[in-house]
Amino acid sequence: MLQPLLLLSIYTFVFSSILDARWPKGGAGSAGFALNAFAGMVLFGLFSRAANDGANLLLNHATLLKQVVFPSEVLSMASVVAALFDLAIGLALWTLFHLFGQGLPPATILALPVVLLPLLLFSLGASWLLASLGVFLRDLAQVTSLATTALYFLSPIFYPASRVPPDFAAVYAWNPFVGLITSARELMLHGAWPAWSELAVLTLVGWLFAWSSYAWFMRTRHSFADVL
Repeated sequence: MLQPLLLLSIYTFVFSSILDARWPKGGAGSAGFALNAFAGMVLFGLFSRAANDGANLLLNHATLLKQVVFPSEVLSMASVVAALFDLAIGLALWTLFHLFGQGLPPATILALPVVLLPLLLFSLGASWLLASLGVFLRDLAQVTSLATTALYFLSPIFYPASRVPPDFAAVYAWNPFVGLITSARELMLHGAWPAWSELAVLTLVGWLFAWSSYAWFMRTRHSFADVL
């Protein structure tokens, strides 16, 4: 609970008080910068934790993998479940923040699990892929940390996607978190339903990514014990 609250306080102070950043009018109803930023932070945190933990996941459990017959693919599932718990805590804090500042969230927030499904698939796929690669590339964790930080600021967390210059909009749209975070905000703050066709495409892409990552993991798992 302390980590998301601390980050929310720091980012809100820096962006809204020092840099005078304001969410565009109509971008999320009457919600303030903190509500918009916190919504994006807790959602991206699911993927960020799964990816960053995944790079060293098997290395941290090397003794277990070398000594017993163990389904190593379960480690990624456990990592994502732990990240889901963090997400649940963050969403609970966001809801309390909204209750005190804006009242009850719109009823459309009940459809949030539909948006979380593709996010969960991307997170699980990233964990399987990075866990496998991390066995052979011991410095992968440093690259992963840098990549997730870059993706953090290249996703519409502290700004709406509509603020991206038109010259970069086409490339920016390839980031799957653009559609996911924007759709989540539509549900959580606007009281509006997201584009279901876009969510369906993102869910399909997330499933393909998770399936291919799992296939790669299972193909390379026989070498883990020898390399470790």
